[in-house]
Amino acid sequence: MLKSFSITDIGKKRKRNQDYVYSFDKPIGCLPNLFIVADGMGGHKAGDYASSFTVHAIVDQIREDKSEEPMKVMENAIKVANHELRQKAAGDDKLVGMGTTVVAATIIGDTLNVANVGDSRLYIIGDSIRQITKDHSLVQEMVRMGGLDPESARTHADKNIITRAVGGADAIDVDFFTVKLKENDIILMCSDGLTGMLEDEEIYMVINGQRDLIEMAEKLVDAANLHGGSDNIAVILIEPFAEEWTHD
Repeated sequence: MLKSFSITDIGKKRKRNQDYVYSFDKPIGCLPNLFIVADGMGGHKAGDYASSFTVHAIVDQIREDKSEEPMKVMENAIKVANHELRQKAAGDDKLVGMGTTVVAATIIGDTLNVANVGDSRLYIIGDSIRQITKDHSLVQEMVRMGGLDPESARTHADKNIITRAVGGADAIDVDFFTVKLKENDIILMCSDGLTGMLEDEEIYMVINGQRDLIEMAEKLVDAANLHGGSDNIAVILIEPFAEEWTHD
Protein backbone atom coordinates (compact mmCIF):
# COMPACT_ATOMS: atom_id res chain seq x y z
CA MET A 1 0.00 0.00 0.00
CA LEU A 2 1.42 3.36 -1.06
CA LYS A 3 1.92 6.02 1.64
CA SER A 4 3.01 9.63 1.14
CA PHE A 5 3.51 12.84 3.07
CA SER A 6 4.32 16.35 1.82
CA ILE A 7 5.38 19.60 3.46
CA THR A 8 6.64 23.05 2.48
CA ASP A 9 8.30 25.69 4.64
CA ILE A 10 9.21 29.31 3.92
CA GLY A 11 12.65 28.89 5.49
CA LYS A 12 14.54 31.50 7.51
CA LYS A 13 15.43 34.15 4.92
CA ARG A 14 12.63 34.46 2.32
CA LYS A 15 9.53 36.65 2.60
CA ARG A 16 7.42 34.45 0.30
CA ASN A 17 7.12 30.73 -0.28
CA GLN A 18 7.68 30.08 -3.98
CA ASP A 19 7.70 26.28 -3.57
CA TYR A 20 4.55 24.33 -4.36
CA VAL A 21 3.83 20.63 -3.86
CA TYR A 22 1.13 18.32 -5.17
CA SER A 23 0.72 14.87 -3.65
CA PHE A 24 -2.15 12.67 -4.79
CA ASP A 25 -2.06 8.92 -4.20
CA LYS A 26 -5.30 8.15 -6.04
CA PRO A 27 -5.90 7.83 -9.80
CA ILE A 28 -5.82 10.97 -11.94
CA GLY A 29 -6.45 10.56 -15.66
CA CYS A 30 -4.62 7.41 -16.73
CA LEU A 31 -2.11 7.70 -13.86
CA PRO A 32 -2.65 5.75 -10.63
CA ASN A 33 -1.07 8.57 -8.58
CA LEU A 34 0.83 11.82 -9.09
CA PHE A 35 3.45 13.75 -7.13
CA ILE A 36 4.94 17.14 -8.12
CA VAL A 37 7.44 19.57 -6.61
CA ALA A 38 7.76 23.01 -8.23
CA ASP A 39 10.16 25.80 -7.20
CA GLY A 40 9.17 29.12 -8.71
CA MET A 41 11.35 32.07 -9.66
CA GLY A 42 10.59 35.68 -10.49
CA GLY A 43 10.22 39.00 -8.71
CA HIS A 44 7.49 40.00 -6.25
CA LYS A 45 4.65 37.44 -6.52
CA ALA A 46 5.74 36.00 -9.88
CA GLY A 47 7.65 33.01 -8.46
CA ASP A 48 4.86 31.69 -6.28
CA TYR A 49 2.37 32.36 -9.08
CA ALA A 50 4.57 30.43 -11.55
CA SER A 51 4.90 27.33 -9.36
CA SER A 52 1.24 27.08 -8.35
CA PHE A 53 -0.08 27.93 -11.84
CA THR A 54 2.20 25.35 -13.45
CA VAL A 55 1.28 22.56 -11.06
CA HIS A 56 -2.45 23.19 -11.52
CA ALA A 57 -2.03 23.36 -15.30
CA ILE A 58 -0.17 20.02 -15.29
CA VAL A 59 -2.81 18.38 -13.11
CA ASP A 60 -5.67 19.70 -15.26
CA GLN A 61 -4.02 18.49 -18.45
CA ILE A 62 -3.30 15.02 -17.03
CA ARG A 63 -6.90 14.74 -15.88
CA GLU A 64 -8.12 15.43 -19.44
CA ASP A 65 -5.49 13.44 -21.38
CA LYS A 66 -6.89 10.33 -23.06
CA SER A 67 -3.50 8.73 -23.69
CA GLU A 68 -2.47 5.65 -21.72
CA GLU A 69 1.30 6.15 -21.92
CA PRO A 70 2.44 7.71 -18.60
CA MET A 71 5.56 9.40 -19.97
CA LYS A 72 3.66 10.89 -22.92
CA VAL A 73 0.96 12.13 -20.57
CA MET A 74 3.47 13.83 -18.26
CA GLU A 75 5.48 15.27 -21.14
CA ASN A 76 2.41 16.71 -22.82
CA ALA A 77 1.15 18.16 -19.53
CA ILE A 78 4.44 19.92 -18.82
CA LYS A 79 4.62 21.32 -22.36
CA VAL A 80 1.02 22.58 -22.16
CA ALA A 81 1.79 24.19 -18.79
CA ASN A 82 4.90 25.81 -20.27
CA HIS A 83 2.86 27.30 -23.12
CA GLU A 84 0.13 28.56 -20.79
CA LEU A 85 2.66 30.07 -18.35
CA ARG A 86 4.41 31.88 -21.21
CA GLN A 87 1.07 33.29 -22.33
CA LYS A 88 0.34 34.54 -18.81
CA ALA A 89 3.74 36.23 -18.58
CA ALA A 90 3.29 37.91 -21.96
CA GLY A 91 0.03 39.46 -20.79
CA ASP A 92 1.22 40.92 -17.48
CA ASP A 93 4.34 43.07 -16.94
CA LYS A 94 4.56 41.93 -13.30
CA LEU A 95 4.92 38.31 -14.43
CA VAL A 96 7.53 38.76 -17.18
CA GLY A 97 10.51 36.46 -16.67
CA MET A 98 8.77 34.09 -14.28
CA GLY A 99 9.43 30.38 -14.39
CA THR A 100 9.55 27.27 -12.27
CA THR A 101 11.29 23.96 -11.84
CA VAL A 102 9.15 20.83 -12.01
CA VAL A 103 9.89 17.30 -10.90
CA ALA A 104 6.90 14.99 -11.32
CA ALA A 105 6.51 11.29 -10.58
CA THR A 106 3.99 8.49 -10.83
CA ILE A 107 4.34 4.95 -9.50
CA ILE A 108 2.83 2.13 -11.55
CA GLY A 109 3.26 -1.24 -9.86
CA ASP A 110 6.96 -1.47 -9.03
CA THR A 111 8.00 1.09 -11.65
CA LEU A 112 8.74 4.74 -10.87
CA ASN A 113 8.26 7.17 -13.78
CA VAL A 114 9.90 10.59 -13.37
CA ALA A 115 9.81 13.81 -15.42
CA ASN A 116 12.19 16.66 -14.62
CA VAL A 117 12.87 20.26 -15.64
CA GLY A 118 15.24 22.37 -13.51
CA ASP A 119 17.08 21.57 -10.30
CA SER A 120 14.42 20.19 -7.98
CA ARG A 121 15.36 16.59 -7.31
CA LEU A 122 14.10 13.06 -6.86
CA TYR A 123 16.07 10.56 -4.79
CA ILE A 124 15.59 6.89 -3.97
CA ILE A 125 16.64 5.95 -0.46
CA GLY A 126 17.22 2.31 0.45
CA ASP A 127 20.57 0.89 1.55
CA SER A 128 22.02 4.19 0.30
CA ILE A 129 20.79 7.49 -1.14
CA ARG A 130 20.70 7.80 -4.92
CA GLN A 131 19.84 10.92 -6.93
CA ILE A 132 17.75 9.90 -9.95
CA THR A 133 17.21 13.29 -11.61
CA LYS A 134 19.99 15.39 -13.10
CA ASP A 135 20.02 19.09 -12.23
CA HIS A 136 19.60 21.56 -15.08
CA SER A 137 21.83 24.14 -13.45
CA LEU A 138 24.99 26.02 -14.32
CA VAL A 139 27.08 24.51 -11.53
CA GLN A 140 25.92 20.96 -12.27
CA GLU A 141 26.87 21.44 -15.92
CA MET A 142 30.31 22.45 -14.62
CA VAL A 143 30.44 19.35 -12.41
CA ARG A 144 29.45 17.09 -15.32
CA MET A 145 32.19 18.62 -17.48
CA GLY A 146 34.78 18.13 -14.75
CA GLY A 147 35.33 21.81 -14.02
CA LEU A 148 33.91 21.72 -10.49
CA ASP A 149 33.69 19.13 -7.72
CA PRO A 150 30.28 18.30 -6.16
CA GLU A 151 31.25 19.68 -2.75
CA SER A 152 32.13 23.09 -4.20
CA ALA A 153 28.92 23.09 -6.26
CA ARG A 154 26.75 23.24 -3.14
CA THR A 155 28.24 26.57 -2.04
CA HIS A 156 29.12 28.08 -5.44
CA ALA A 157 28.08 31.71 -5.99
CA ASP A 158 26.14 30.72 -9.13
CA LYS A 159 24.40 27.67 -7.63
CA ASN A 160 20.93 29.20 -8.12
CA ILE A 161 21.32 29.73 -11.86
CA ILE A 162 19.29 27.08 -13.66
CA THR A 163 19.66 26.30 -17.35
CA ARG A 164 16.17 24.94 -17.97
CA ALA A 165 12.78 25.91 -16.49
CA VAL A 166 9.08 25.76 -17.26
CA GLY A 167 8.30 29.23 -18.64
CA GLY A 168 11.88 29.86 -19.71
CA ALA A 169 11.44 29.38 -23.47
CA ASP A 170 8.76 28.55 -26.03
CA ALA A 171 10.23 25.07 -26.55
CA ILE A 172 10.98 22.96 -23.49
CA ASP A 173 13.00 19.77 -23.08
CA VAL A 174 11.87 17.38 -20.37
CA ASP A 175 14.14 14.66 -18.95
CA PHE A 176 12.60 11.27 -18.13
CA PHE A 177 13.75 8.47 -15.86
CA THR A 178 12.30 5.01 -15.21
CA VAL A 179 13.36 3.06 -12.13
CA LYS A 180 12.40 -0.36 -10.76
CA LEU A 181 11.55 -0.01 -7.08
CA LYS A 182 12.51 -2.42 -4.31
CA GLU A 183 10.49 -3.35 -1.25
CA ASN A 184 12.01 -0.97 1.30
CA ASP A 185 12.68 1.99 -0.98
CA ILE A 186 11.62 5.48 0.04
CA ILE A 187 11.23 8.18 -2.61
CA LEU A 188 12.23 11.74 -1.75
CA MET A 189 11.23 14.68 -3.98
CA CYS A 190 12.48 18.09 -2.92
CA SER A 191 13.40 21.64 -3.91
CA ASP A 192 16.93 23.02 -3.65
CA GLY A 193 15.98 24.64 -0.36
CA LEU A 194 16.68 21.21 1.11
CA THR A 195 19.62 20.06 -1.02
CA GLY A 196 21.34 23.45 -0.81
CA MET A 197 21.43 23.17 2.99
CA LEU A 198 22.07 19.43 3.47
CA GLU A 199 24.46 17.05 1.77
CA ASP A 200 23.05 13.77 0.49
CA GLU A 201 24.54 11.78 3.36
CA GLU A 202 22.98 14.17 5.88
CA ILE A 203 19.59 13.67 4.22
CA TYR A 204 20.11 9.91 4.37
CA MET A 205 20.97 10.01 8.09
CA VAL A 206 17.93 12.15 8.94
CA ILE A 207 15.57 9.81 7.09
CA ASN A 208 17.08 6.70 8.65
CA GLY A 209 16.71 8.13 12.15
CA GLN A 210 12.91 8.58 12.09
CA ARG A 211 9.90 6.33 12.62
CA ASP A 212 7.67 7.34 9.73
CA LEU A 213 7.23 9.68 6.76
CA ILE A 214 5.81 12.53 8.84
CA GLU A 215 8.78 12.57 11.20
CA MET A 216 11.20 12.22 8.29
CA ALA A 217 9.73 15.22 6.45
CA GLU A 218 9.51 17.43 9.54
CA LYS A 219 13.08 16.59 10.60
CA LEU A 220 14.39 17.32 7.09
CA VAL A 221 12.78 20.77 7.20
CA ASP A 222 14.13 21.36 10.71
CA ALA A 223 17.63 20.34 9.62
CA ALA A 224 17.56 22.60 6.54
CA ASN A 225 16.49 25.54 8.70
CA LEU A 226 19.12 24.69 11.31
CA HIS A 227 21.76 24.85 8.55
CA GLY A 228 20.64 28.36 7.56
CA GLY A 229 17.26 27.95 5.88
CA SER A 230 18.31 30.33 3.10
CA ASP A 231 15.55 29.24 0.72
CA ASN A 232 12.02 27.82 0.75
CA ILE A 233 11.92 24.08 1.45
CA ALA A 234 9.63 21.54 -0.22
CA VAL A 235 9.58 17.82 0.57
CA ILE A 236 7.48 14.89 -0.64
CA LEU A 237 8.23 11.46 0.81
CA ILE A 238 6.68 8.29 -0.60
CA GLU A 239 6.75 4.68 0.58
CA PRO A 240 5.62 2.70 -2.48
CA PHE A 241 5.13 -0.56 -0.60
CA ALA A 242 4.34 0.68 2.89
CA GLU A 243 2.85 -1.37 5.65
CA GLU A 244 0.18 0.28 7.77
CA TRP A 245 1.64 2.88 10.10
CA THR A 246 0.25 5.32 12.62
CA HIS A 247 1.68 8.55 13.97
CA ASP A 248 1.27 9.22 17.67
